[in-house]
Amino acid sequence: MGASLVQTTDFFYPLVEDPYVMGRIACANVLSDRYTMGITECDNMLMSLSVSQSMSEEERKKVTPLMVKGFRDAAEEGRTAVTGGQTVVNPWIIIGGVATVVCQPNEFIMPDSAVAADVLVLTKLLGTQVAVNAHQWLDNPERWNEVKMVISREEVELAYQEAMFNMATLNRTAAGLMHTFNAHVATNITGFGILGHSQNLVKQHRNKVSFVIHHLPIIAKMAAISKASGRFGLLQGTSAETSGGLLICLPREQAAHFCSEIKSFKYGEGHQTWITGIVEKGNRTARIFDKL
Repeated sequence: MGASLVQTTDFFYPLVEDPYVMGRIACANVLSDRYTMGITECDNMLMSLSVSQSMSEEERKKVTPLMVKGFRDAAEEGRTAVTGGQTVVNPWIIIGGVATVVCQPNEFIMPDSAVAADVLVLTKLLGTQVAVNAHQWLDNPERWNEVKMVISREEVELAYQEAMFNMATLNRTAAGLMHTFNAHVATNITGFGILGHSQNLVKQHRNKVSFVIHHLPIIAKMAAISKASGRFGLLQGTSAETSGGLLICLPREQAAHFCSEIKSFKYGEGHQTWITGIVEKGNRTARIFDKL
């Protein structure tokens, strides 16, 4: 069989204060679309950068190099390089890019092969949108009054830092282990939330299956903020994420081993993963378990 060209494109409209972290998150976000297919290599990347026209020349000279450096450093961590791109002036700061690789069919996992009795595993905590917005609300008395009874300012800062770390972390190790542990399918959790992406994924399946999510691992106190503010739909699975984790369908007997390997420092990341649900026979739907 011939080689296949896999190319992914993504853009990030940031609410992040640190331009360097902004660049890292954008790069991780672009690469994640390929990691969902178990592809760990990338031949090259292009970077697209939109600089805000409201910024002064001095601000552009400070911010732009940091964004570029963050993007390039994350690309290097992903064992690829930025070989070109484009920079424009826009009303908003936007950063994104394109990742391209040519690979053999046996090097990627098509998103249509989950089977009943598979286990759903998630590789990053949910709640990044809530954490970023809550951090902005620290300077917005009207919004802060909605949530100040359920969280302290210090807890907001901690949640924000955890969200930044999670979003800037690559899903590369998890993608590689998908092959080792015979993963059947995966998606990354971004703008449609965990439920939306699960629904989009299961609709494409060859087998008549459904996804049942019975556990939502969430950054500390973000569920309380979502409830108190009446926003985001975090517990309903519809809260948007940026550069979220992979939701992976694994054979039941492999799921715990997969989680152990990710957590071990042997593979260099050493972060936790969570079993979040199951795959059962069904009509290609996804749902959050009613008693969650």
